[in-house]
Amino acid sequence: MSQYFDIGDETLWNPSDGAARLFLRQVEVFEAELELPSGLGPMRNDECQIDPEVFGIFVHALLARHRRTGHPIVLALSESVVGVVVVLAQRAGIDIDWERLEAFPDGPLADVQVSAAGASGPGEGGAWAAAAVRAGAAELSRGMAR
Repeated sequence: MSQYFDIGDETLWNPSDGAARLFLRQVEVFEAELELPSGLGPMRNDECQIDPEVFGIFVHALLARHRRTGHPIVLALSESVVGVVVVLAQRAGIDIDWERLEAFPDGPLADVQVSAAGASGPGEGGAWAAAAVRAGAAELSRGMAR
């Protein structure tokens, strides 16, 4: 069995039931963390409709949050979700403002790792690079059937 992530009649991703279920549950975590809806509708009859306008807002908020952390555990826990979200956004034609994201983040750093050597955040030994996020998404995309 498989599930469909669609915008209208266009399928963006057709994962197995288990992959879809795990992804949707992880997205729920980030919806709670960001206090924003993702734009991913409920899975009904093996289909999840995506609202591209709401999803675009969620994508940028998720990437901005990811950009503001230098905590290695938080980054590790979020990288796969961020990658899948980026692939879906690209397939949906959502314009991601990579230049703005690459600049130093607006707002305070979040989840900064503190060690004996001191704090590490973006630009302080925990450099964030949009290129790395894009490369990770490109790798995931090759395994994400439509």
